[in-house]
Amino acid sequence: MITEDRRELNKRFREVFGILEERGKIIKNDRNGRGLGDFAKKILNNRSYGHIVRAYLNDDDKRCINYEQARRVCNEYGVNHSYLLEGEGTPFGFDLPAPVEPQGSDSPTPNILFTTTEAFAGSPVDNSSFVQETHDFFRIPGLGGGGYVAFPINGNSMEPVINSGDTVICKEIDSINEIKDNRIYAVRSNGKIWIKYVHKIYDGGNRRVKSLKLISANYLEYDPFVEEVDMSTKLYEVVRRVSEL
Repeated sequence: MITEDRRELNKRFREVFGILEERGKIIKNDRNGRGLGDFAKKILNNRSYGHIVRAYLNDDDKRCINYEQARRVCNEYGVNHSYLLEGEGTPFGFDLPAPVEPQGSDSPTPNILFTTTEAFAGSPVDNSSFVQETHDFFRIPGLGGGGYVAFPINGNSMEPVINSGDTVICKEIDSINEIKDNRIYAVRSNGKIWIKYVHKIYDGGNRRVKSLKLISANYLEYDPFVEEVDMSTKLYEVVRRVSEL
């Protein structure tokens, strides 16, 4: 008998699978490493088990993915373990801690999370990135709404545009397709973070963004480099620079 928690797990798996398809990480009829058989090989250890994956995706089929297979999905495709296994957070990445409005205050709620560079770059990418920190929030005029994060800059690679010791305020973008070339973004991937001008590099066949060219403002000391895009990559547009905070 399939328990209710397994059915809920399978529902989340279907959602995650759909997102992976939208992002081009899985193409059911692909013969170049992203097909359903390739997925079955990674998750079920057998390329011929594509029909079982299809059963998991079928609302009318009673078969459900198990927890060990779900863990493999997380490990292979950068899915948030907390979301897929426990239903907490979001499928890819983390939810910023929510600001708490002071009781008895008529002032607007602080909406920008201030953290350290190391904590913000924390790996693995999930809610635990902030566990060891006190959450400090602040507010500056002109930036309403939520989802902002701020952290200090260490290093001179973006001088004179952004100086070492400055604080940058960033807002996560929903899709890599929203990137606009020659703008400054915080690129967060595999426990590292870069503040750079960004150029998209496309897969010639299907026009998907496969990597990013990261360019420093201080180009005399720092050469451009290319960073591959994967499921752990998160991008935040730099919206403000603060020299003193």
